[in-house]
Amino acid sequence: MRTSHYFLVFTLIILLISPSFGEPTRPRAREFGIKTGILPPGPLNAITDVPGVKVGHVTLIKGKNIRTGVTAICPHGGNLYQEKVPAAIYVANGYGKLTGISQVEELGNIETPIILTNTLSVPVAAEALIEYTLSLPGNEKVASVNPIVGETNDGWLNDIRGRHVTKKHVLEAIKKAHSGPVEEGAVGAGTGTICFGFKGGIGTASRKLPDSLGGYIVGVLVQTNHGGVLQINGVPVGIYLGKYFMKNSLSSESTGSCMVVVATNAPLSSRNLKRLAKRALLGIARTGGFYSNGSGDYAIAFSTAPELRIPHRSKSPFLHKKVLRNSRMSPLFLAAAEACEEAILNSLFKATSMSGRNGHKVEALPLEKIKKFFSQDIKK
Repeated sequence: MRTSHYFLVFTLIILLISPSFGEPTRPRAREFGIKTGILPPGPLNAITDVPGVKVGHVTLIKGKNIRTGVTAICPHGGNLYQEKVPAAIYVANGYGKLTGISQVEELGNIETPIILTNTLSVPVAAEALIEYTLSLPGNEKVASVNPIVGETNDGWLNDIRGRHVTKKHVLEAIKKAHSGPVEEGAVGAGTGTICFGFKGGIGTASRKLPDSLGGYIVGVLVQTNHGGVLQINGVPVGIYLGKYFMKNSLSSESTGSCMVVVATNAPLSSRNLKRLAKRALLGIARTGGFYSNGSGDYAIAFSTAPELRIPHRSKSPFLHKKVLRNSRMSPLFLAAAEACEEAILNSLFKATSMSGRNGHKVEALPLEKIKKFFSQDIKK
């Protein structure tokens, strides 16, 4: 058998064992023709449009029951502990296990990459972040690390109790973090997640302000695992598809969580970053979510503005920083809301159908039906 034949057979085997076998590459929302908001996206329409931001994924799909992973977001490529960045966290509904929140609330900065994973893998991810930070040159005397780890529960498709994420996977995600396009859908921390009753995952988007307003970029990355009544540009798509919260009862379409990571190069104080995080969470509401009782909905926002980096040690007792005034925040608020909205849609549009634990299967958002909704008038 020729080498090309071996390659063909190998490719077919990989496709046959893939949980999303048979599904072609799916478009992002904007590629599909769905444009949200009024502000233009950045060049990549991704969180990596913000200078310095890198994203890495490790996707774990094994056998019939393992559908999980890790996503790492790095604000810059240097030693984050020695050069911290201003940050803030806003909580819409606190049913979650976000580690590191109290120190960010108290000091207004982050000192590690941000890791997203599944609920029961938060401790091992935090341990990996500590190991990573302690191993960096210059951190030989560090004796306290505040790891930032967020999560959603992927237990419907994934053997979450098996705790298959290891420190090696987390460290690999950090190592893989890169600038440029970000893989979306059922990858990384979004491998086994569900959104509005359809397959969810990782999504990202960005917005760029006009030069007259500073030309700043706001980028958002989401890990979607929440429910509600899906809306796309105000169209109640979830109702038309017959899959929405309270259609029959208090169904699972309401549960789950959404992690939102917001990056910007605008020079913002931690106080205004918290305000920015709050507005980013409006993206959940704009797509039909409502922060249900069992939903952990958090937004983490940080600024990559080089002039705002906070040295771990300095000879000066003062920080001399120029930050934007409150009166300049409204355009950034709009950018955060729009980018989060589109990022959530991208997580749905890019995700493929997946089968997993105990034979459970979650279908992808049916794009052909969506196309009909937006190509003709819909009568209630």
